[in-house]
Amino acid sequence: MKLRSFKQVDVFTATPYFGNPLAVVLDGGGLDDETMQRFARWTNLSETTFLLPPADPSADYRVRIFTPGGELPFAGHPTLGSCHSWLQAGGQPQAKDFIVQECQQGLVKIRREPPYLEGQRLAFAAPPLKRSAPSPVLLAQVAAALGLTEQAPTFGTASASNGALPHLQEERANFSEGGPSEKYPQIIAAQLLDNGPVWFTLLLDSPETVLQLMPDHLQLKKLDVKVGVAAAYPREEAPPLIGRANREARAFDTRSPTAAAADETPDFEVRAFVSSVGVNEDPVTGSLNAALAQWLMAEGHAPERYLASQGVCLGRAGQVHIERDAAGQVWVGGESVTCIDGQLAL
Repeated sequence: MKLRSFKQVDVFTATPYFGNPLAVVLDGGGLDDETMQRFARWTNLSETTFLLPPADPSADYRVRIFTPGGELPFAGHPTLGSCHSWLQAGGQPQAKDFIVQECQQGLVKIRREPPYLEGQRLAFAAPPLKRSAPSPVLLAQVAAALGLTEQAPTFGTASASNGALPHLQEERANFSEGGPSEKYPQIIAAQLLDNGPVWFTLLLDSPETVLQLMPDHLQLKKLDVKVGVAAAYPREEAPPLIGRANREARAFDTRSPTAAAADETPDFEVRAFVSSVGVNEDPVTGSLNAALAQWLMAEGHAPERYLASQGVCLGRAGQVHIERDAAGQVWVGGESVTCIDGQLAL
């Protein structure tokens, strides 16, 4: 064992202890797979990362990402938290405008949104996405494990009965014709999304449906699927111009981060259930939000810039900033703050 630099950071929040924690071993050299996995189980966080010199000369550093249950080729909140830690520890990127991270999935570009200071935002370029339709049998199994009922919901302003989101109702009609959503009317659409991790994703009829889910995590683990769910807030309650004005106003806001963040009305509510990798629910999930953004934008369900909320049911207040640039690249951003800074023996 030797002493190694270590940080524990909170990602997708500007306020400590309201995001998704990440353990970062800044010097992962000389550690074998078993030691990395054992330490990740010991931290018992959704992910633990180990920073290493890059194998690709165009990368600034290499990262290995472990959950308590195994290694991941890519994950979003470890990408942002590891980059935040690397920069804070004095890392100097080769390029002026971007940091390049190497992981099993390949090279991931990360941009700093200036001025980059403690608590300011980083954003990663969403990796290429592969999409496919889930099997009706698996869809029915996942819906049942999530506790979705066979009767249409009566709560929420986005339910099928009140016409708040007609474009989603049309999608539901197309999707449900002869399919499992006739049994589970809360489902608007479903996709398998693969951007390294493979996500079984559901677009549901309202944020209330998302927040009231009480999954059977043991059943989801038996199905061996990572499940992401999302729903749009009614657009009349979160006009894009008001949301953007609130974001821009933060630059001149003298209030606490918590009070200022409360003014940012989310456009989507998101949850991630990942019992298959040893964590029942992930507080805030970058890879899922990246995949959701690419899918929902492509199908016309999301604007080119929006804010997603995640972690509410776990007492968190994660905020994921999504933007598609003029070239069509989706960027997934969030603040990170360091909560623990020191050394560990490993």
